[in-house]
Amino acid sequence: MDSYADASGPLGAAARQKDTRSSVATPVIVEGRLWGVMIAGATGEQPLPAETEARLTSFTELLATAIGNAESRAALTRLAEEQAALRRVATLVARGAAPEEVFAAVIEEVGQLLAVDLVNLCRFETDRTETFVATWGKAGKRFPAGSRWPIGGQNIAALVFGTGRPARIDSYAHATGPLAAAVRETGLRSAVGTPVLVEGRLWGMIAACSSQEQPLAADTEARLTSFTELVATAIANTESRAELVASRARIVAAADEARRRIERDLHDGTQQQLVSLMLQLRALQAELPAEGAGLAGELDRIAGGLAGVFDRVREISHGIHPAILSEQGLAPALRALARRAPVPVELDLRAGRLPGPVEVAAYYAVSEAVANAAKHARASAVQVELGADDAMVRLAIRDDGAGGADPARGSGLTGLGDRIEALGGTLHITSPPGGGTTLLIQIPATRLDTPGPLEP
Repeated sequence: MDSYADASGPLGAAARQKDTRSSVATPVIVEGRLWGVMIAGATGEQPLPAETEARLTSFTELLATAIGNAESRAALTRLAEEQAALRRVATLVARGAAPEEVFAAVIEEVGQLLAVDLVNLCRFETDRTETFVATWGKAGKRFPAGSRWPIGGQNIAALVFGTGRPARIDSYAHATGPLAAAVRETGLRSAVGTPVLVEGRLWGMIAACSSQEQPLAADTEARLTSFTELVATAIANTESRAELVASRARIVAAADEARRRIERDLHDGTQQQLVSLMLQLRALQAELPAEGAGLAGELDRIAGGLAGVFDRVREISHGIHPAILSEQGLAPALRALARRAPVPVELDLRAGRLPGPVEVAAYYAVSEAVANAAKHARASAVQVELGADDAMVRLAIRDDGAGGADPARGSGLTGLGDRIEALGGTLHITSPPGGGTTLLIQIPATRLDTPGPLEP
């Protein structure tokens, strides 16, 4: 511009106030895009020389190179930070961390990485509502974990729920629905949401929100997607583990029911038949004449054999599933077990009736431990402590035997551990050589059935 006399706009007026009479401008082009402009102005009456544009261009080219290098370094730094954040979350997922731990880590990493004011993870429900599973940022107080909102109107949740694809709202000024009104109250202006897809189904979304005047960057959707994929993996892993535990629990419950049925059949069928035969035999013996001494002796031998068979059937029946366990519960069954044990068993029982699968698991844990203490550890005594509250059953079994118990050697502890784990419990074995063996068992006090929706 050789003269600002007719220049318009705020910059034209400002130039005249500074007595600028002419100027030359050259574009700053960074990697093919128009980044900005460099302007040189003069107050002299003569316009700037004709070669000013060319001379200025040399400087803008150097400036563009510097800007490009700086942006490349910033992009590399940002990429390194993003990859480090993803690795931290991926490590949690790989080691099977609890979902709530993964959720909290993800939204914190996203919040710090994107420098936003609010990040939330929501689960979509079947009744067209969303549940906030985890929140990060000051505005999160308005949307605490566990709070539930209807999905409707024009807002980020409705867009993601309706399309199953990433969505953005650059201004909440015209957004609608209950959630949009709540967002505006917090001062948030823009948001980006990406869906959490678990094995092909829409589970929920992660949303990042900002209070800045400028909308979130154009690449926010892509950056969020990397984190939603890790969340989806963590959820899928958790659901698979829950389904496996529930399946194992059903298998154990079915096996226990089969054992009870066999025990009832033996008790009500075979044992009763043997008792009837013995009574008939004794009645026949009582009717024999005095001269039938030889036959009486033979009948005595047969009666003794029947009594032996009866005792053996009763022992087998008890080993399959003691009737007292089903009829009276764990404590009476353990007392009966202690009376029959080949080593002294000291009981400290502080629990009432428990769910059937838990009682069966605890009973066989004590039975196996006592048998091992007598047969393998040559123990002189066994101590059993049982306690329970509303959440957990705790069982400790200690002996003073030789120690050195190894589940890998087929001591029965492997199967016992499988049974306990199938109920969501844990088995910890301490057995130093010469130091006795201690089994510490914890089992959830409620029975595990088919898994429901994943809760935070």
